[in-house]
Amino acid sequence: MGTSEQTKYLTTIFVVVAWYTCNIGVLLLNKYLLSSTPFKSPVFLTLCHMVACATLGYLLSLSHLTPIKPLKSKRQLWKICLLASIFCVTIVLGNLSLKYIPVSFNQAIGATTPFFTAIFAVLMQGSREAGVTYLTLIP
Repeated sequence: MGTSEQTKYLTTIFVVVAWYTCNIGVLLLNKYLLSSTPFKSPVFLTLCHMVACATLGYLLSLSHLTPIKPLKSKRQLWKICLLASIFCVTIVLGNLSLKYIPVSFNQAIGATTPFFTAIFAVLMQGSREAGVTYLTLIP
């Protein structure tokens, strides 16, 4: 393996491990905040997450590590706003669920997402994956 390939491989491993660690940390912290403290507002918690993400994204764009890309059309803006809204609702509902169910059950429900994504992709878009992909979705 060449130096360039090795660097790419190590970077990939680092990013995946960092994402996974942060994901677990955020989930456990959200559960703690919503269940074990007087803080009982999942919508406000989601707002805090979104403001932090927007701020970090803006600071990264100022550093030119991730440049701001101009929108190409109003249709693209509409699609981005729709996706952002659905994502926000998903996070609010996920945070809200942490008030009522254990983290393990929350994660078990989330683990079904790829299965339903594949099903809806076929039903709504007619897009099909290789057979082995569907086999990996069976628990």
